[in-house]
Amino acid sequence: MTEQPTASLDEVDPAVRAELAGLRQSIDNIDAAVVHMLAERFKATQRVGRLKAEHRLPAADPARERDQIGRLRELAAGAHLDPVFAEKFLNFIIAEVIRHHEAIARDAEGGEA
Repeated sequence: MTEQPTASLDEVDPAVRAELAGLRQSIDNIDAAVVHMLAERFKATQRVGRLKAEHRLPAADPARERDQIGRLRELAAGAHLDPVFAEKFLNFIIAEVIRHHEAIARDAEGGEA
């Protein structure tokens, strides 16, 4: 297998550099939006965790999680995003949310003593 020569960015046509810079700016904007959306999501899940702890509900809700995964897979397919990737991403988020809910429940139990 032969390696293709690599050019430095300085050697690339200015129009290509400009297009690359524009695409990277879009990626940066999207990353910022994703971070802000995740922050809002976690604010809501923290409130859910406190409500669950207050009413002694379990941290995990397997039926809800199953429904959410199915829903997200459908959304991903419709958006031309790999549903397997979307499921992995949501599973990571769900695991983090459950960890937070368990911590909130522990804190709530400790506060009642």
